Amino acid sequence: MNTNLYREAQRYLVGGVNSPVRSFKMVNLPPLFAKKAKGKYLYDYEGNKYTDYCLSWGAIILGHNHPIPKKELHKALQKGTSFGFCHLYETRLARLIQQAFPSMEKMRFVNSGTEAVMSAIRVARGFTKRKFIVKFDGCYHGHSDSLLVKSGSGLSEIKESSSEGVPTEVISQTLSLPFNNTEKLTEIFKKHGKEIACVILEPIPANMGVILPHETFLFTIEKLCKEYETLLIFDEVITGFRVALGGAQELFGIQPDLTILGKIIGGGLPIGCFGGKEEIMKHLAPEGNVYQAGTLSGNPLSMRAGFSVLHFLLRYPSIYTSMRELLKDFQKEWQRKKLPYTLSVFSTMFSVFYTSKEVDNFHDAQQQDIQAFQKIYKKLLENGILFPPSCFEGCFLSMKHKAKDLEKIIEIFCDNVKNIL
Repeated sequence: MNTNLYREAQRYLVGGVNSPVRSFKMVNLPPLFAKKAKGKYLYDYEGNKYTDYCLSWGAIILGHNHPIPKKELHKALQKGTSFGFCHLYETRLARLIQQAFPSMEKMRFVNSGTEAVMSAIRVARGFTKRKFIVKFDGCYHGHSDSLLVKSGSGLSEIKESSSEGVPTEVISQTLSLPFNNTEKLTEIFKKHGKEIACVILEPIPANMGVILPHETFLFTIEKLCKEYETLLIFDEVITGFRVALGGAQELFGIQPDLTILGKIIGGGLPIGCFGGKEEIMKHLAPEGNVYQAGTLSGNPLSMRAGFSVLHFLLRYPSIYTSMRELLKDFQKEWQRKKLPYTLSVFSTMFSVFYTSKEVDNFHDAQQQDIQAFQKIYKKLLENGILFPPSCFEGCFLSMKHKAKDLEKIIEIFCDNVKNIL
């Protein structure tokens, strides 16, 4: 990795990066500076080639620099990079999204997942006339103030921010609970149910590693939300068009009141989207009195790139079957080799937890052997395999990955685990 590039970046950028996880701080390495990417590979400035399992943090599913969005972007560039007015591809992309996500009767495009979440929660509060938000420890919903919350012990009302600069008053109406804990969820509804505007969660968390919900967990949330007339918000920024065409809600058969999308729907460009039932969304300006606006919302480049990718996915849904089969075989081989770490797999996502115990929530994820992770990570990198530089992030497949790529991962783990334990 090129330390000279990093030193130069540090002169101008805070920490030398524009997003903290890119700093490679958890693995005690200088950041990777990407020069280009193609298919399943990412290349750095020193000529190293890596098989990429970050894939722009899940945003790339067809493979890097795919000719379909590339061609569409070329066409879009001929007509202008930003209009600040309505254009046809906003409607075209929205139509494709609704085709896969029928729960999104009306929607609005923004420029990031953080912005989409912030706006959806404002709509939920405007619709319900309530103040409390329920979220879950370890589920990441962007960096808006009211969602940077760590829960207190048990069900205490004491909470603290997970970031400096966020006043206690701002998070006083956010209730953060352990993921997969229906008992505490039920208790909090008994106490505050009539004051809870919404419950927001990643239906399959991928920002504390890929953690699967217990069989009844999501259905309990859905039941409680209906009982107390609380809105259910699925943050599918990662899982939307990633785990299935219709995201996690398609696989679990649950239609949330509001949905957050991002990543894949932008075709590799910045984007966010929130939407849901028309009776809720009509409270948003200009129809209603919940305000939201954005100069670059519905940017023509993002709209057209996203349209081209979703059009491809809707036309060739078999690529999901292929990726799922690859990861099923990967999981079987992992188990056959009796590796001492826990592999979690869901559809086209996976993560390695550096513990032999089952991981059900953020507390479990925090019990990982960080030193083992650091050592294995460096061996993977030396062998041209790029995992996220944090053991709390999920890995992803594109349609370009093959069985031999996953076999190499297992080979490296098998060769190095004995030296680490």
